[in-house]
Amino acid sequence: MVILERFEGDIAVLETDNGSLNISRAELPEEVCDGDVLVFSGGCWSIDREKTDERRAAMRSRMRRLIKKK
Repeated sequence: MVILERFEGDIAVLETDNGSLNISRAELPEEVCDGDVLVFSGGCWSIDREKTDERRAAMRSRMRRLIKKK
């Protein structure tokens, strides 16, 4: 799985199963946001909306559980 970690100027920092990868921000879709799951296919990057939504829902659920424990 490849996730957009953050932008550093014109560089996009991606987290992969094998570590970090830095690519040009221009290689990504304009609407990409931190935390989006990305797929590289046919020579270009796209956002996997389904995986991104699943990942965000799981993170929200974890946060709710953590807040309830206090």
